[in-house]
Amino acid sequence: MMAKKDTINALTRRGLDEKTAKKLADEDFLLGDVKSASKEELEKVLEEEKAEKVKELVGKKGKKKKSKQKKKSEDKQEIKKSDDFLPDKFDELEGTAREIEDLAESKGYGLPRAIITETAEGIEKHGIPEDDYEDVLEMINERYQNRKVDPKESVGIVGAQSIGEPGTQMTMRTFHHAGVAEIGVTQGLPRMIEIVDARKVPSTPSMEVHLEEGLKDDRDEAKRIASRLEITRLKDVADVEIDMAETNIVIKPDMERLENKNIELDDIVEKLSSSRGIEGKVTVSGDEIHIAVEEGKFSLLHESVENAKEMKIKGVKGIERGVIRRDGGEFVIYTEGSNLEKVLKMDGVDIEKTKTNSPFEIYNVLGIEAARNAVIHEAKNTLDEQGLDVDIRHVMLVADIMTNEGDLKAIGRHGVSGKKTSVLARAAFEITSQHLLRAAIIGEEDELSGVAENVIVGQPITQGTGDVDVKYTGFPSGMNAQKEEEE
Repeated sequence: MMAKKDTINALTRRGLDEKTAKKLADEDFLLGDVKSASKEELEKVLEEEKAEKVKELVGKKGKKKKSKQKKKSEDKQEIKKSDDFLPDKFDELEGTAREIEDLAESKGYGLPRAIITETAEGIEKHGIPEDDYEDVLEMINERYQNRKVDPKESVGIVGAQSIGEPGTQMTMRTFHHAGVAEIGVTQGLPRMIEIVDARKVPSTPSMEVHLEEGLKDDRDEAKRIASRLEITRLKDVADVEIDMAETNIVIKPDMERLENKNIELDDIVEKLSSSRGIEGKVTVSGDEIHIAVEEGKFSLLHESVENAKEMKIKGVKGIERGVIRRDGGEFVIYTEGSNLEKVLKMDGVDIEKTKTNSPFEIYNVLGIEAARNAVIHEAKNTLDEQGLDVDIRHVMLVADIMTNEGDLKAIGRHGVSGKKTSVLARAAFEITSQHLLRAAIIGEEDELSGVAENVIVGQPITQGTGDVDVKYTGFPSGMNAQKEEEE
């Protein structure tokens, strides 16, 4: 019934009158059938004049579209850049991988690059002779085809169930990095929620800072970089007191702490002199620093003391602490707080291995492809740490939906669910009355193309068998004669 109605609508939009369109639809013609039908076939259903008009109107649109496409391709050719305009995303395959790729292409298997490279690695590792390549590839292709999702499968619902059900078993605790008790990291359900919500700042932002090749085994160098990363305030390295008699602020630095943090006394004096929140002349007396505040201004004196205590001497904004740990034969700095952009610009930092647990920050610094990978990595790690075995393809689907428009969107009413084109689907998700009222005021239409909206109105959903129309056209030519012979 729906297919018939769609055919009538499609034909009337192309200029046919409703009576002619209905007549064609009653004869089980679809739009594609009308387009491909000859004039003689149409005359069996319609009068000669009508058949000619149908052929002219329905055929003309296709021709026009073709010429448009031709024009577009001509325009594209005009603005075509040189071959070296965009770099290749992948290097050319070599050796065994190249042989496997060529063999797969000759057999028409169409296997993804990742499977070809993994197959080549496995063949080299186990020393499989070249004569057996074909049999191995045949087995791999058979398994790959068997694992492909069925056409019209509701992959979104399957993915949501596959992540949601194990999610009910997740814990609510905050864990610590293995061997790093000082740095707490949110895991379990709260972490999963903030990943799919695309939070700009995670509840416990942290970074894993790796050092360059020549420095990763040097503990002193790791300490030096960690001291440059950590925000060091004056109160961390000195005692700040008030001398009420002289209306002075007296700063007594701890020389041992200054040495550990690689800070000079002159650095503190320079920062105090240029600080806007501290008013007064800065002088050095031995190992002490004095700030002379104007006599009688006691409120200013107390305000300047508080500003002096909180004054940042060195460090990267947002990183409160850094802890060094030997991990996999190299020194790694784990931080409390994150600032990927600034850290990647620091000397001695390995920009390829250094990472943050904030996908939004990765999106801002490295772009949407990197953010997609970060969402997959963080979500899969969170599930794995809880001992939950969820196929990575479900997580990849979520990441694709969050990033497919070029920015990082949340799965929720402020992101993916709130931007659905269907009014009924949005209303079914949250704030029903608001969505329906707004849609009524501005006159929105619902095409009923999704799952939720078809369930609401009681129609078959456009998934699985609900998206397939079966058309009976009688026995194929020659089948009647064959049947009579059999009888």
